[in-house]
Amino acid sequence: MPKQWKIKVILILIVAAAVITAGIQLYNHRHYRMLLTAGPGVTKVHMLSDYCSGLKGTMADTHVFFLKGKEPGGKMLILANTHSNEPASLLAALIFLENAVVEKGTLIIIPQFNNSGGRNTRPGDGYPLYFEIQTSWGTKKFRMGNRDASPLDQWPDPDVYVHYPDKQLLSFLDIRNTNRTWPGRPNGALMEKVTYAAMELMRTEKVDMTVDIHGAETMFPVTNCIVAPEKAIRIATMTSLTLKAREGFDNHVEPSPSGFRGLSHREIGDFSDTLPFLLEAPLPFLDQPTGPKTVKLLLDGKDPFLLSLAKKNKLFVPYDESGWPMENRVGQHCSAVLELLRQFSRKSPDRSIQVKNVPRYAGIVKNGVGYYYHNPATINKKDLYFN
Repeated sequence: MPKQWKIKVILILIVAAAVITAGIQLYNHRHYRMLLTAGPGVTKVHMLSDYCSGLKGTMADTHVFFLKGKEPGGKMLILANTHSNEPASLLAALIFLENAVVEKGTLIIIPQFNNSGGRNTRPGDGYPLYFEIQTSWGTKKFRMGNRDASPLDQWPDPDVYVHYPDKQLLSFLDIRNTNRTWPGRPNGALMEKVTYAAMELMRTEKVDMTVDIHGAETMFPVTNCIVAPEKAIRIATMTSLTLKAREGFDNHVEPSPSGFRGLSHREIGDFSDTLPFLLEAPLPFLDQPTGPKTVKLLLDGKDPFLLSLAKKNKLFVPYDESGWPMENRVGQHCSAVLELLRQFSRKSPDRSIQVKNVPRYAGIVKNGVGYYYHNPATINKKDLYFN
């Protein structure tokens, strides 16, 4: 065999080995069974497909956990992992799932709202496939997902996404973004079915308030905040002021834009009686001018480039050598959800929702996120779910 052919064969083998190795890694990531532990407060578990049959048997279907109190009251829905590259939302939701005991009213939790996005990734941007949280009994492993649903589950993308029902033109990628497809439709694309199912859940269960948990870049002005439409702005404002005064972390209110369609904090309020809120906590990992997208950056939020930008007042949040650790982000989310519950219950005592055993910001910052996760080896198998 001529030398040039030998070189070509070697190169082909190298490329084939790289493709096969990457393919195996992505396959394993997509099919990794992430453990969800139902705590003592969980009273029943549904699937999202119970509210839209078109989700049944797809990677978009996901668990819906109900925590019903002994006394009647209002209902809150918590949505996490709408964007699966914003993992503080999932970690905060799991703290509620594993620890919350509802005394009055009902708490409904969807830990992985965009289950398909949780099985997607961005290898071109160097995203890690997994990350781990330290606990007293070992490590708890999570998939690192992507903002959009996997094209393996919903494809092809249109040239332009025509939003339903108002026909606003959005980016072609937004059809796989579950914070652009609200209020959804039962016969639409898969992610439209996901948001439609959530709307049906809210309407069927008569949900009073929904909290959609997110993370945003430190260079993005809509971060460290609560986003709410007109009908929910008063509760959001009282929550924000109380958090700053009592718990000492920055938080402000952003009004939901009426002209930008498809967003949870707009469409939920317009198409149901539910009060919608969207939480944003700073997530340095998502900023563009950072170093490598490592698990360390994801967890501690420390980056020298962002620190340099902070000194030039280019960021929209406080930023110093301590970064933005995961426990701060998760702590903010937990406190914000609890305070929203308190403010709503004060305003509507006949629909009060009372929850105990969930830590607030100071406790999570002090103890770490993993402190509040239970060892699955000590949990009854009927309370363990894989998503």
